[in-house]
Amino acid sequence: MIQTRRDFISTGAAAAAAIGLAGCRTGASVPAWKPNPNAEIWAAYLPFGRNMWSDVPVPEWGGNKGDTPEKRKDLLNVVAADHIRFDETTWQHITAKMASVGMNMVVIDLGEALEYPSHPELAVKGSWKADRFRKELAHLRGMGLEPIPKLNFSTGHDTWLGLYHRMVSTPTYYKVCADLIADVCDIFDTPRLFHLGYDEETAANQKYYGYVCVRQGELWWHDFLYLSGEVEKRGVRPWIWSDRVWHHEKEFVSRMPKSVLQSNWYYGSKFDLSDPKMHPYSRQGVKAYLTLEKAGFDQVPCGSTHNSDANVTGTVKFAREHISKNLLKGFLLAAWVGGVLPKNEAKHLHAIDVMAEAMKIS
Repeated sequence: MIQTRRDFISTGAAAAAAIGLAGCRTGASVPAWKPNPNAEIWAAYLPFGRNMWSDVPVPEWGGNKGDTPEKRKDLLNVVAADHIRFDETTWQHITAKMASVGMNMVVIDLGEALEYPSHPELAVKGSWKADRFRKELAHLRGMGLEPIPKLNFSTGHDTWLGLYHRMVSTPTYYKVCADLIADVCDIFDTPRLFHLGYDEETAANQKYYGYVCVRQGELWWHDFLYLSGEVEKRGVRPWIWSDRVWHHEKEFVSRMPKSVLQSNWYYGSKFDLSDPKMHPYSRQGVKAYLTLEKAGFDQVPCGSTHNSDANVTGTVKFAREHISKNLLKGFLLAAWVGGVLPKNEAKHLHAIDVMAEAMKIS
């Protein structure tokens, strides 16, 4: 039974762009830049922080009974660490490649890798200070990439919250979350969008956690509406993963504000809902695009190369055919090949090449 996203799931030009980026990093001035709100989004999700898939510290991780050595080694990439797992040179290569193929947005999953001014206690070894990160945001904008922040407040992906990870839905939790949203909106100079994550909040998606927490019913909605409200009162549009609609369709459609931008995610290669042999997991993922379309939600469908390169082009083709132009705001690539590290660079760059081909589909 497939339970989680993980379970399912050109070089010369890039070099030239990287050289230009390196020059920009020497301190040369970057001209004022503003995003075009009418441009179709061609974005990539990139993880800055990585403490989002388990609260078990790296030294204590020994895997589960029956795990192979290879699987245990792979899972070391998702357990918690007291240091950032991020390589700046690899980041430069990936973002330069994005710019070179014409992509225009990068969604940055911040997690523990940013030292938040209001809560520096959440920082780990190597976390970037706000001033350093602001300079990087300016460089990205100078390359034509609109930086969008992401803080995942799903209890299945919130180890980055440190001790507050175990204070969900308390007064302290609400204050800390509001503080962090305010910090990020300030550091990003009031971004156009703010991704709140909010995906995979189930017990099954916390199988590698020591402390499991799942909000349900009214509490889920209370907390989500509180967080999205904190974003909106700062003049920013909330953006979330839409997988809750898979199993709570009527509730989701009736209660989710239309102001919230939706990114349903589906990473399979089959899109034909008339196929009786289509896997139920695939069916729910594809069907959600149609549910959101019928209900009138703005969408940025998310595809990935993790399971199949064909998914990215398939996602674009399906969306072009089934989502109205006024509701289809663009596309998001989530490679899910691991952190921004040298060992994963080739896979990240390949995913961008695949996205570049999908950009040609009209």
